[in-house]
Amino acid sequence: MCRSIHTLYNVEPAVGEDEARAAALQFVRKISGYRKPSQANEAAFERAVDAVTAASLQLLDELVTAAPTRARQHVHA
Repeated sequence: MCRSIHTLYNVEPAVGEDEARAAALQFVRKISGYRKPSQANEAAFERAVDAVTAASLQLLDELVTAAPTRARQHVHA
């Protein structure tokens, strides 16, 4: 299963923590090469997802734009 990460900034309705975490999970999976880490790597994997989620939410909160808000793309599974 591989989904692309969609733009999370300046969309309506606004992105929530769950969506930011889902994007962070995809990112960490991609760079680690693990879809599901082993028990030995699980804690590090989860810390990475938490850190990427926090950084993403901070970025989204601090960005500014004069561009109009875009309608969100709906992706059907």
